[in-house]
Amino acid sequence: MENVLPKYKRPLKGINEPTVSVDFWDEAIDAFDEKEFRKAAIATVNYMNPNLLKDIDADKDIEIIQMQGSAEIHLKITKEVFSVKAPFLKITSETNKIALLRKVAEANFSPLTLAQINLHNDELWFEYEMPISVCQPNKIYDLLRQVCVYADDYDDMFIENYKASFYKEPKYILLTDTEKEQVWSQINDILEDYKNYSQFFKDKRWDDYEWDITVISLLKISNMPYIHGVLRTDLQEYISNLFNGNLDFKFRQDKGTNFMKELCAKSKEEIMSNAYHADAFISLRWRSSEQIIKDWATGRLEMVQKYEKDDSNFSLSYYLQFQLLKLIYDYNLEENYTNAINNVLEEVSGLEPSVAAPKLAKVFHALHEGEINLLGKKKKKGFLSSLFN
Repeated sequence: MENVLPKYKRPLKGINEPTVSVDFWDEAIDAFDEKEFRKAAIATVNYMNPNLLKDIDADKDIEIIQMQGSAEIHLKITKEVFSVKAPFLKITSETNKIALLRKVAEANFSPLTLAQINLHNDELWFEYEMPISVCQPNKIYDLLRQVCVYADDYDDMFIENYKASFYKEPKYILLTDTEKEQVWSQINDILEDYKNYSQFFKDKRWDDYEWDITVISLLKISNMPYIHGVLRTDLQEYISNLFNGNLDFKFRQDKGTNFMKELCAKSKEEIMSNAYHADAFISLRWRSSEQIIKDWATGRLEMVQKYEKDDSNFSLSYYLQFQLLKLIYDYNLEENYTNAINNVLEEVSGLEPSVAAPKLAKVFHALHEGEINLLGKKKKKGFLSSLFN
């Protein structure tokens, strides 16, 4: 097989994807420090998704309802309280009620740390309420993210495992025929690349790179904003396992390899049944800022410098591929960051590692030095030439 990097094409944009503006976060922190607690709460919500309160009179009590995938999120902000509720499941005559409620009780201890799942007349609701005076921005952020993540994940899981039913039938927007073909073409390319590169690394007995191509493949699919349902839940589980250093490396790799084999064996129809647009209350990724990203890069700088010192272009190019994809997977980045990463990943697609590695490294160092924010605001043509020339 030709020694070039796997293909990469940035995902299509999702519909109404929540964007992030760091200015709102700074406003929220300043307002809380000045004891303007309601203003801090509103700024935090605007940071997470400015469209939520776009047409709302912020001087009055705020009550909004917005879907997060298949979960319905109720948000209330008054002068006295901040509350979030999320009805997400119904118990029916077919539900394995005892097993379901046992799982709910378990979830209320862990992973839930703020909101709790409560039972109301055969309906399950995530709920949490607090005085407006304790609405520190980090607490609001963690609360809303926790509710949105688990409400949207648990409904699919509980319906499949315990025969519960949706609280409300999800409203999805199907991909257009053109989008379907583009999405399937991208996914099919990823799966074909995985099969070819995985076999190449297996033949060479390069176990570490088998792990790399598995992670790269899973992250590419998971970073598509229109991948939902059971496939998204499975992708999250296996990505988490692959990066779990507490598990034996061979065990992680075998689990990831087996999942990829199963995914490659699925039909186009089965995979594409999980591809559609869905409403989002917030992004499920972690918040980001220039400092957060600089700290992220600092934690990886030693490894990058080691590969650079050793002229290990092959290792460096694979290391930075999955690290940059993982950055997009983990963090809700401002657009100039995602553009920079997608630009360079497309730029190095199909290039030899000796050519690709310096290009990837240049973007990595720009992230570490806090230069992407400045560069990303330039026109796309100027941005690329400034990075790679």
